[in-house]
Amino acid sequence: MKKWFATPLWKRVILALGLGVVAGILLGEDANSIKWIGDLFIRAIKMLVVPLIFFSLVSGITAVGDIGKLGKVGGRAIGLFMMTAAISVSLGMFLATLVQPGAGLTIDIPAGSQIPPPPDQSVIQMVVNLIPDNPLMAMAQGSILPMIVFAVLFGVAILASGSEGAPLARAMDAGSAVMQKMTIIVMELTPFGVFALIAWVAGTFGFEALLPLGKLVMLNYLGCGIILLIVYPLMLRLIARLPVKDFYRGIVDAQAVAFSTASSNAALPVTLRCVERNLGVSNSIASFTVALGATINMNGTAMYLGVIALFGAQAYGVELTWLSYCLIALTSTLGAIGAAGVPGSGLVMMSLVLTSIGVPLETIAFVAGINHLLDMMRTMTNVTGDATVAVAVGRLAGEIDEREFRSADDV
Repeated sequence: MKKWFATPLWKRVILALGLGVVAGILLGEDANSIKWIGDLFIRAIKMLVVPLIFFSLVSGITAVGDIGKLGKVGGRAIGLFMMTAAISVSLGMFLATLVQPGAGLTIDIPAGSQIPPPPDQSVIQMVVNLIPDNPLMAMAQGSILPMIVFAVLFGVAILASGSEGAPLARAMDAGSAVMQKMTIIVMELTPFGVFALIAWVAGTFGFEALLPLGKLVMLNYLGCGIILLIVYPLMLRLIARLPVKDFYRGIVDAQAVAFSTASSNAALPVTLRCVERNLGVSNSIASFTVALGATINMNGTAMYLGVIALFGAQAYGVELTWLSYCLIALTSTLGAIGAAGVPGSGLVMMSLVLTSIGVPLETIAFVAGINHLLDMMRTMTNVTGDATVAVAVGRLAGEIDEREFRSADDV
């Protein structure tokens, strides 16, 4: 048992993936008898969504510490985080539409699944529904978008309350930390869930059902590469008006840690050091922006959620309307903001996006086994985005040492 837990989770997941494929091929349709294990894993993921998003969002907002700062520096940072997340998910949907990773993979919707039809409501009604008439009921029913609106207002209200709201702010921080630990605990079930789900997929649909995984890996790295090489450099040149080459020389240490650990939180100290010492951003701007970014900035995850949503719709034959695409963009952006900076949190947010457009959660079975491989690149993209926004905000606020930034190659 000790040896099992001493082995890195991603290695255990890869082993489970391979064993699941072999078991599925050997068992054939009998592999359906172990699918319940995978169903338990999916239910455990769904269990995390509401509390994880709520505590992460409120904690991220209260981390600002001052309502005035939230309006100035925080407003700029959050605006840039939202903008890059929206660009990222749009890029993911574009790539998935272009490549069609789920095309030709015909999968019947599982028997007994209650799959809602694609949303059919006016834009005005959709906006009205963002305000929950009962926030607790919205949480209980899993209505994520109204709950996110309530969480944002709740966090702002805590900040506006000053010292009277401080105890509640600490409680939100504690709740966020607890939910991150719970996410790690649930992620320990991943090898068992992956084994059962992949065995079911391979046994029921055949080995060819696993081939689209290659396309998903390709799209993940291609999308993240475009964000790293085009989106972030444009921000640096157009907003910060600083050289791109010096930026990447100064942030390379944080990128390496992020890629190897697949955790924005694990890379946080290194990212903060790089932004302050290598890129010359003031301590106040760097500490706030980088810490906030580790909580709410998940551009790589947003891009991939867009890819997965369309992949699932293509594979299961779910017809998407224009409103469905809007919901994918909105839920992926907000879901990425609510994702915890720990390995595996992307799987939790995936259930949020898929549910919103009526795509079966069994889609998770196709990606859970390779999630760590994908998570490494996405996390490096997320961390680089944190640093990019910190530099941009520091430049706009006049709190960046340009000489130190340009000497990043000497660090």
